[in-house]
Amino acid sequence: MLSTIQRKIVMPLVILSRNAHNQYLITNENNGTREITLNHEKTKNSLSLDMMTHLIEAINLNKEDTSLRAIVLSANGNVFSAGHNLKELQMSSGIEQHKLVFRKATELMKSIILSPVPVIAKVNGFATAAGCQLVATCDIIVCSDKSKFSTPGANFGIFCSTPGIAVGRSVPKSKAMYMLLTGEPISATEAYESGLVTKVVSADKLDDEVDKIIDQIKSKSRSVITLGKEFFYNQMDLSVLEAYKLGEDIMVKNINSDDGQEGIKSFVEKRKASWSHKYQ
Repeated sequence: MLSTIQRKIVMPLVILSRNAHNQYLITNENNGTREITLNHEKTKNSLSLDMMTHLIEAINLNKEDTSLRAIVLSANGNVFSAGHNLKELQMSSGIEQHKLVFRKATELMKSIILSPVPVIAKVNGFATAAGCQLVATCDIIVCSDKSKFSTPGANFGIFCSTPGIAVGRSVPKSKAMYMLLTGEPISATEAYESGLVTKVVSADKLDDEVDKIIDQIKSKSRSVITLGKEFFYNQMDLSVLEAYKLGEDIMVKNINSDDGQEGIKSFVEKRKASWSHKYQ
């Protein structure tokens, strides 16, 4: 049986590092960063019902724990994700199964949008169809220069309507329609220039670039980041005037929070802020 002193030494280590592994995902959590790695290379990391269920669970796990600061989605193999598993969309599967697939996909995308911490896609390969949708839904996307992105559903008789929702909100209409109508992949450089991805780096610098971004996020108040992320997505569906009205209320709420006041005081006193990360 552990002594009180031993428990004090051991318990923080358990909190700081959580690892899980199943046939679909590898999840490693360390010092506030949870990396979820798609690990089903035999199906090119397809978004089967099982894969999506595991992803949703991994994203939502202990999401209110203030020690969690960022989630990273990555993948093993040269295909980040090939999109939906087409075997689940055959006629023999039945229309109820088809409805379930797309309902589950929507639930997955919502879990990213509603996550209280930033979700970062770390892409080193090909993201196609719903795999491209998954990437485009993330808050920040960093990819290697060998990555490619496509929405080729029309090639197989299934227009990429739902992937187009995420892609169409990330890139100009003409680029989105090019991807959706031709099915042709775009390069990492084209994806960056069109606004689909945040940064492009060489494959050997991908981990370092993501770590730099996470370090910047961790230097902020978690509660402030959560408030800001939630407002950003809420205001996108509003008119400009409605967005400004809601923005006024959010700014007042932010400023009157403990961390809002701490940020102001630390700036005035020229010192590093000491965040509580708590919500009011």
